[in-house]
Amino acid sequence: MKNSLNLLRSVALAGMSFVYVAAFADVVVVMAPGSGPLTKEQVAAIYLGRSADLKPVDLPAGTATRDAFYKKATDRDEAQVKAVWARVMFTGKGQAPKELADAQAVKKAVAADPKTVGYIDKAAVDGSVKVVLNLD
Repeated sequence: MKNSLNLLRSVALAGMSFVYVAAFADVVVVMAPGSGPLTKEQVAAIYLGRSADLKPVDLPAGTATRDAFYKKATDRDEAQVKAVWARVMFTGKGQAPKELADAQAVKKAVAADPKTVGYIDKAAVDGSVKVVLNLD
């Protein structure tokens, strides 16, 4: 019984740690150098299929940076975002953001195309990209 209680406590603490990391990750929206700033409203429109001005790219589902990005930029969680994109794609009004492997792939994609927008952890920013919105 005591071991079961300790295991339950450990699982609960691990879950709370994940929520803490996701909620406080320093996320920035990045584009190619020379790009102008974006507002939170513009980013939300792009990542929710309401604007086709830019091509969004995503980090893999389930990552803390992706979870924090969607919560901070769109005020929605993963399930809500998936539902939005299901409707957008069903009506033929757009395609969900292309999912890339990691921050390095996001930086490479946005650096190569001035119409591509992505997000990464602030610590991963380097000279190959420009921060167009800080979501911390």
